[in-house]
Amino acid sequence: MDVDALRAITPGCKHRIHLNNAGAALMSQPTLDAMTAHLRAEAEGGGYEAADAARDRIGDAYAALADLLGGRPDEIALFDNASHAWQAAFYSLPLSAGDRILTSRAEYGSNVLAYLQAARRTGAEVVVVPNDEDGQIDTAELARLIDDRTRLIGLTHVPTSGGLVNPAAEVGRIARAAGVPYLLDATQSAGQFPVDVEEIGCDALCGTGRKFLRGPRGTGFLWIRESFLDSLDPHVAEIRSATWDGARGFTWVKGARRFETWENSYVNTIGLAVAVRQALDLGLEEIGKRAFQLGARLRALLDDIPGVTTHDLGSTRCAIVTAKLDGVDSADVVTRLAAAGVNVTATEPLDNQFDNEFRDVHPMVRFSPHYYNTDDELEYAAALVRDVK
Repeated sequence: MDVDALRAITPGCKHRIHLNNAGAALMSQPTLDAMTAHLRAEAEGGGYEAADAARDRIGDAYAALADLLGGRPDEIALFDNASHAWQAAFYSLPLSAGDRILTSRAEYGSNVLAYLQAARRTGAEVVVVPNDEDGQIDTAELARLIDDRTRLIGLTHVPTSGGLVNPAAEVGRIARAAGVPYLLDATQSAGQFPVDVEEIGCDALCGTGRKFLRGPRGTGFLWIRESFLDSLDPHVAEIRSATWDGARGFTWVKGARRFETWENSYVNTIGLAVAVRQALDLGLEEIGKRAFQLGARLRALLDDIPGVTTHDLGSTRCAIVTAKLDGVDSADVVTRLAAAGVNVTATEPLDNQFDNEFRDVHPMVRFSPHYYNTDDELEYAAALVRDVK
């Protein structure tokens, strides 16, 4: 991987040290060029006309995401964010009183709220599977908790609050053996390292373009296994998702696009396609290797600073690194680093409800390097943290 060349086509690298890729990564110049060209085409020739002319590039977003995930283009639906993609699958699953949803302590805050709402509406039960000794979902306990009332296993692959990589494929093997639907939130993993739906064995997966895929904000996607579609009743019927039968009925369109709506930002769709193709060209194995190396390097640098403690869980840890400084507010650390040209953020307790119930560590400073960051940048950021402490 030619890091210097990748930085040269990433305009943001000239101005900041961007260690907030788990929030929104820096777009590359090719992605920016493709988006501005389409925006200009809309402005000069009309939005519908520009979309017609760009039909192949728009369609490539589905093909590229299918290549990324190991699925098929007709199993992909596009959304304006990952939360809407996840909700499209979750709220389409019929639930009744007594049904059980199994999830982990690492589940993302919006997903947790959806579980709680569904429980309030239907009488379903939310069961939080404990962690094992490494801090990841305890797969043995997951298998023990599954019973004939279990209707869903929902798992966040990589939490928003740390470097943990949950054992998604092992969860998939358990879900398949039990015949229980499995919904995976890959928002922080897609684009950071390989994510293959066949290897993992999930029935549905959501992700976003803005994070490690380096796409634009306002992009999300859902992959739905074809055999899972008949188990779902999409909660929105719309002219993109359904076809009127000429009387008083309708049929869903084929494939995952039954979860879409007609109006889209094709500027963002085209940008997403270019960003995903860039990741595929670089190779997710190589991206993952570098991301994990950068995460480990930064974690070691921070752990060497007296009064600074990292709090990442799991036997496998990725490029997201979280830390606390004794006696220093995490928000103040974020502000001090920003003033020195380094972008980081802080975890929010309300985004990590189940984790917050068991660990009194939030808010933490969250660092998230990506392949275009350098060792020099990590050392500079660590030196700033030492100075702040």
